[in-house]
Amino acid sequence: MKKMQEEEKRKKVEFRKKMEAEISAFIQDTTEKKKKFEPMNKLERSILHDVVEIAGLTSFSFGEDEENRYVMIFKKEFAPSDEELEAYRKGEEWDPQKAQERKRLKELEQKEAEAAALKGPVKVCPTSNYKDKYSHLIGTVAAKDAAHTLEANRAYGCVPVANKRDTRSIEEAMNEIRAKKRLKHTEEEEDEEEGGGPAFGAF
Repeated sequence: MKKMQEEEKRKKVEFRKKMEAEISAFIQDTTEKKKKFEPMNKLERSILHDVVEIAGLTSFSFGEDEENRYVMIFKKEFAPSDEELEAYRKGEEWDPQKAQERKRLKELEQKEAEAAALKGPVKVCPTSNYKDKYSHLIGTVAAKDAAHTLEANRAYGCVPVANKRDTRSIEEAMNEIRAKKRLKHTEEEEDEEEGGGPAFGAF
């Protein structure tokens, strides 16, 4: 067990020295802005991130599966944008020219939307008058106006709606209902007196 632990420790030290050498070479190379490493396990990525932080660089891990997860490092002055990071997270290659074109189109769409908002809603002007188009159906008088001028039709008994309205007050209507009930009650009592009371059938 002790030998295994010592071997593990030795491998960590060697890996760290290797990463320090690669990071140092990366910093000294003025042509490189970023560097992508081969997939590593969690422990190796942790060591690499630590070395990068000490060196004053920026690092990110990408990849969905643990076996394929890798580290990319960037010089501070060339730190990636959110769009670039999003591309790496999706497993896509970053193309600055395409990204610039997408950005330009997006800004153009935004300007067009703002200009349209300032103009206000679009007013639609029909090329023809619907009254003329459908005059054979609704006549030359608009339907709404025709409803107000409706007259009784003897053939169909059509009368204006206003003539059908009950113009009585609630109190007048209730008095009339009560009077009808009293009259009906009186007629029933008179019928009972004339008939000599209710009749019972023989058993």
